[in-house]
Amino acid sequence: MEDIVVRINSIHGNQMAAKINGKFILNDDQFRFRAIAFGRIGGHNVGVKISKRTEKILEKLGYDIGIVIEKLQRQLIEGNIELPEGLKLESFAD
Repeated sequence: MEDIVVRINSIHGNQMAAKINGKFILNDDQFRFRAIAFGRIGGHNVGVKISKRTEKILEKLGYDIGIVIEKLQRQLIEGNIELPEGLKLESFAD
């Protein structure tokens, strides 16, 4: 599977917990996602949610939904993301 490009549209919250809205690009196709990110106790965690419609499209394109979500979560946890102008990674991540 190709790498996933993650573009953040908005982040609300702080270093303890944040709600994230964004898009991910996979093989020139763009999809929306929502996530919640938690830090501190137990390490960093990100829960990603995509719509049922997006799941169906991804399946039709031959992708395994579990693997796509896992890669998307990894990109978010590792900070491999594109941020909107004016938002800095340091403002919400340790």
